[in-house]
Amino acid sequence: MPASYSDYMLKRVTEFLFEAGMLKKTPRTGYQFLGSGAESVADHSFRTTVIGYVLAALEPEADRNRVLLMCLLHDLPEARTGDHNYVNKRYVTVDESKAIKDQVRELAFGNEIIALISEFNAGDTLEARLSKDADQLDLILELKQALDTGNPNAKDWLCFAVRRLVTENARKLAEEILSHDSTDWWFEKNAEWWVNGPKKPIETD
Repeated sequence: MPASYSDYMLKRVTEFLFEAGMLKKTPRTGYQFLGSGAESVADHSFRTTVIGYVLAALEPEADRNRVLLMCLLHDLPEARTGDHNYVNKRYVTVDESKAIKDQVRELAFGNEIIALISEFNAGDTLEARLSKDADQLDLILELKQALDTGNPNAKDWLCFAVRRLVTENARKLAEEILSHDSTDWWFEKNAEWWVNGPKKPIETD
């Protein structure tokens, strides 16, 4: 490979990485209709990937790496298109395919990214179904937290999000999420710690 070509490829990779960073600045737009909450597309993609890891770990036949990559990359085109919620999509048609092709043009790994996002969107494989369920479970977690903090609109949204789940383990996990308060993981309400604080160690000479 000529040095000049290699330098060009590094330039394209650098441009791609700067573009991926746009997801940290791209807001998820559904919250303007929900009435509370806020997050970036990158925020959403991070926990979706963690959830995908969990779901894949529960499915012995699943290719865990493909699930992780689909979860991580599924919203990459939104660096160019922005995030469009269910209301927006009634009126706006986004050319995601063109956005992806432009994003990864001339990148050595570009075809892999295109294939992963296409597989995710088609939803035909076990890995794609798990990734799509991870996408919805992240929303369900956000909505449950909104409901717990007093937003009644989240209840109706939760009903639709749960109905989108397709794998058994995702449905079971959703049931568990809905049965818990979103603060349970850190707020042990009956613990003595919240009254008396941490116990000081006994000093000995």
